[in-house]
Amino acid sequence: MLRTIKPRNARSKRALEAREPKEVEDARTAIFVRGTHTGEVVRAAMKELMTLKKPHAIPFSKKNMIRPFEDASSLEFWAQKNDASMFLVGQSTKKRPNGLIIARTFDSKVLDMCELGVDQFVSMSEFKTPKATAGHKPMLHFASELFDTHPRYIQLKSLLMDFFNAEVVDSICLPGLEHVISVTVAPSPPQQTSTVTVGGTQQEDSKSLPKVHLRTYTVKLLPSGTRVPRVELTEMGPSLDISLRRHQDADPEMWKAAMKRPKVKKQDIEKGLGKKKKNMEVDEMGDLRGRVHIAKQDLSKLQTRKMKGLKARLGNEDEDMEDGASEEDESPRRKKRRQE
Repeated sequence: MLRTIKPRNARSKRALEAREPKEVEDARTAIFVRGTHTGEVVRAAMKELMTLKKPHAIPFSKKNMIRPFEDASSLEFWAQKNDASMFLVGQSTKKRPNGLIIARTFDSKVLDMCELGVDQFVSMSEFKTPKATAGHKPMLHFASELFDTHPRYIQLKSLLMDFFNAEVVDSICLPGLEHVISVTVAPSPPQQTSTVTVGGTQQEDSKSLPKVHLRTYTVKLLPSGTRVPRVELTEMGPSLDISLRRHQDADPEMWKAAMKRPKVKKQDIEKGLGKKKKNMEVDEMGDLRGRVHIAKQDLSKLQTRKMKGLKARLGNEDEDMEDGASEEDESPRRKKRRQE
């Protein structure tokens, strides 16, 4: 446990405020940790995944005696010290060769983890094609129904989205979309429904789950004669075939706290950013505009400003004569008052 540090000056205060929770979180920083035994495949896979994650990646060059599923205290210490929320741990053993563990933290505590086995790896250097610029936000494509229905693949999709996702952007510039990461699921094997008994409870065997294919492509926009360009994809690497192994689900209370959203301010609601109001919208200039629905009005009964020029003329000569006589009667009275 790290002691609580009180800021001594404005610089340290700004550094502590940068680590506090925000309504719109910054890009997640990932720490790449090597275990005691890592093979050539694991090292190469971690190196190229770190290339896709840059600049939000922190590599650990030394080997570490770490077993995340048994003791996660080291991950929690590194998460708080480096202000990181994602981990990629590479380790290879005789029982579980070429293993990668993706871990996610919340409030410097391990939230959930998933272990993946690298069955096949193809490096970027083997693809003689253009590469994407480092630091660009990638597009993510998940092509399978299992990513929305199966709990193991739902967890994997959530971890990969948090791992590769960068800053939250309001608008997208098409030339800035340089590469896409495609994640697909292989056809299901016939023994997918097999189960094993662990601690008196039946769990699905990870060996029966279909493999996952991770591919990376560069995006090339070509003219098509319309406003929408024609898109061509060229594989640039890395290419991984991975299988699901051990996993650790998130604690329900911690997951509820992690998914909690801040209350929307009254000003944001009035601007239309919060709960959507009926017949109200914010235009491009940021002005709030509303639409009011009223019944059909009879404009002939509409009250207007009383002016002599707007009075209706009845066209009766009698009334005109009466008006003229009344004016003649009033004129001598006004003269007498003036003489007095």
